[in-house]
This record gives sequence, structure tokens and C-alpha cells, in this order.
Amino acid sequence: MTAYPRPRRTATAVRVLPALLLVCLALTGPWAAPHALDTPVTGPYARPGADALLGGDQLGRDVLGRVLAGGRELVVSSLVVALLVTGVAAVLGAVGALRPPVGRLVERTADLLMLLPAVLGLLLVALSWPGGGRLAVVAAAVGLGVPYAVRLAAAAAAPVAATGYVEAAAAGGERLWHLVVRDVLPHLRATLLALFGLRFVAAVYVVATAGFLQVGPQPPAADWALMIRENGPGLLLNPWAVLAPGAAVGLLAMSVNLAAAALAPGTGRKAVTAR
Repeated sequence: MTAYPRPRRTATAVRVLPALLLVCLALTGPWAAPHALDTPVTGPYARPGADALLGGDQLGRDVLGRVLAGGRELVVSSLVVALLVTGVAAVLGAVGALRPPVGRLVERTADLLMLLPAVLGLLLVALSWPGGGRLAVVAAAVGLGVPYAVRLAAAAAAPVAATGYVEAAAAGGERLWHLVVRDVLPHLRATLLALFGLRFVAAVYVVATAGFLQVGPQPPAADWALMIRENGPGLLLNPWAVLAPGAAVGLLAMSVNLAAAALAPGTGRKAVTAR
């Protein structure tokens, strides 16, 4: 039994490290860009060379520098969306489990909102928001994510709310907020960590879709999704202008999801090990 904790910690660190490195690289990338982001350094769609290690984009700008600088807003926006969605869904799910009439109302509302196609909802919110921009995309992503997340949170909170100690606390006159914060949510840590990872992945793709549709960041901003849209016509001339930002989006979503799963309590693994 004593031989397992260290390998488990090592395995967890191995799964968390890529996410930390990618997030740190995305946040600090603008300062690591080798050239000015909007200054052409080579010919349009030029192949990789000494002046541009990943070649040039449609205007001859350094692809590597724009990839390094293009992930910060995506990471920040996705983290904000994932935190808001997970927090709102956790509270609504716990309240719904403790107050069944409220829970039924929340579930019916979530069912209705889930009928709205994601791209249509994104366009409706982003285009009708005053000024549009990144805040509109974040608001749309939160609104699209909560209905899916709240169903999972409510399903996880229901058996906790039905336990004897929660019922005893409720019978003893504890307030609803105390029951939610002190008695229900602490027992949902594994579910909420996994939910955070899933919602981060969903947020990455929603925010990236907004960039691709140009309802979020606008040219000449350095943005991974916007780079894919702008450089699509030159894919055969310099594929790195499309492949590099596309790979960055996929690796970011996958690594953060793996990190969230690794940080979740491994009760199932412990049970198997003990046996």
C-alpha cells in the first residue's frame, strides 16, 4: 500500500505538466515573439526559413510570432467561461437537489436552452451585443454551456442531498446557502473538476469558432482561430500558417482536459488498489 502514492503523484504531475506549459506559453507568448506581429518579414505564404521559422502568412508576417501571441486571449476567455459555467452549474445543481421544485424548473429551462444550436446562439448573442467583441463571446459561451453542465451537476448533487447528514442539517434549521456551500458542494469536487475540464474544452471550441466566424477578434489581431480562417487559401503554399494554430487549439483543449481528470480524486483507483 505504501508504494503507490509516489508513482501516482508522478503520473498526475506528468499529465498536468503539459497543460501548465501550454497555458504559460500562451500567456507569455506575446513577449516571446521574434518579430513585430503586424510587420511583414517575408513574402506572402513564404516557406519556413531563417527569417521566419514557420514561414509567412497571407501578408508575409511571421507565423511563429503570431502563433506565440495568438493564444493568450483564447486561454483567458476559455478559463473565465469554464469557471463561470462550472460555478453557476454547481450552485444551481445543488439548490435544485435540495429544493426539488426549483430543480425541476432548472432542468426544464436547461432542456429548452439545449435545443438552441450552438453556432446560432453564438451568432445571436455576439451580433446583438452592444459593441460585440470578446465580452460578447464569453457571455454567449457561458449561456450555451450552463444548460449542459447543470444537468451533470444536479445528477451528482442528488444522492448527496439525500444523505442522512444533509437531511439532519436541513431539519436542524440550517439555511439553504449553508447546505449548498458546506454540505453538498465539498462532496462534488471530483465531478466539478471533471466538469471544469469538459467545459474548458467546449469553451475553447466556442471561442475559436467565434474567432473563425469573425464575431470575436477582428483582423489584424493575432488569434489562432482567426489565423486558420485568414490563411486557409494558402494551405498548399505554407501549410504551417494553418496547421500550427490548429494544432495549438487542439493540444490546449486536450492537455487541460487531461489535467483536470488527473487532479480529480481517484476513488475508483483506490478501491481497485485496495482490493
